Amino acid sequence: MTVAVVTDSSSCLPVALALERNISVVPLHVMVDGIDHREGVDEIPEHVSSGTSVTTAGASPGELIEVYAAALERSRGDGVVALHISRGLSSTWEAARQAADEVGPSVRVVDSGSAGMGLGFAVLSAADSADGGADLDAVYRQAVAASTTSKCFIVVDRLDHLRRGGRIGTAAALLGTALAMKPVLHISGGALVLREKTRTSSKALNKLVDAAVVATSEVGDDSGVALAVHHMQCPERGDNVAAMLTSRIAGFTSIDVYPFGAVLGAHVGPGAVGVVVAPGRG
Repeated sequence: MTVAVVTDSSSCLPVALALERNISVVPLHVMVDGIDHREGVDEIPEHVSSGTSVTTAGASPGELIEVYAAALERSRGDGVVALHISRGLSSTWEAARQAADEVGPSVRVVDSGSAGMGLGFAVLSAADSADGGADLDAVYRQAVAASTTSKCFIVVDRLDHLRRGGRIGTAAALLGTALAMKPVLHISGGALVLREKTRTSSKALNKLVDAAVVATSEVGDDSGVALAVHHMQCPERGDNVAAMLTSRIAGFTSIDVYPFGAVLGAHVGPGAVGVVVAPGRG
C-alpha cells in the first residue's frame, strides 16, 4: 500500500479533492451559542463569523487517535504522515502529538506553521510523495520541506475577531481599530503578525497583491509555484484579488479561490481576503 496522509479541516481542502487524493481530514470545532459543530461534518450557522458567542476549538486527542488508527490500517502498516495547523494558532498540534504517541511510531506529525492552503498545499505535496511510492521517512521529509516554504498574507476588515480569539496581540488590535487602519497581516514563525498598516481597504488589497507578487518572484523558475486566494463571505473581493494576481504574474491564467472555513472565518471575520504562495508545485 502507500503511506496515508492526514490533515485537519483548517487546510480548507475541498471535500471532493480530499476524497480524490485519499486524504483523511479531521474536523476542528466551532461553538455557536454553546452548541458544538464539527467543521466539514455538521451544518454550521451562517453567522459564525460575527458575534462574541462564537468560539473555536482544536481536534481532541481521542478524535485524532481514531483517524490515525484508521489511516494506519488503510496503509497496511506503511505509516501515516499527519500535517496540522500551526501550533501557534491552535491546540490541535499538541493533541496530535499525544495521539501519535498513543497510536505508535508509524505516525509522524508535522507542524505546518500555517493554515488554509498554506497547510493545504503542503498536504497535497505529501500526498504526491506518497502516491509516488515514497516510504514513511521520505513522505515525512517532503511534508516538512513543503511546510517551511509557503507564504501566507491576509487582509482583514477589522482586527476585533483576531483579538477576541487571541490570535493577534491586543496592542496591534487596538492600533488597528483606534486609527481605523486596514491591516495587512502575514504568518511568520507560525503566528499571525502585523505586516503593515493602510488606511483604506483598496490600499490594503493592493499591498496584499504586491506582497504575493514579490513572494512569487523570489521563487526560482525550476521549482515552480502555486497560488491560492481565500475569502470570508466576500467572493467578489476574492475573485478581484485573483484577477489582479493573474494580470501581474506571468504564467497564470487563473487562480483557484477558496472560501475560508468556519474555524478560520470565526477569527478573521467577514471581508477577509488571503493569498498563499507555495513554491515547489509548478
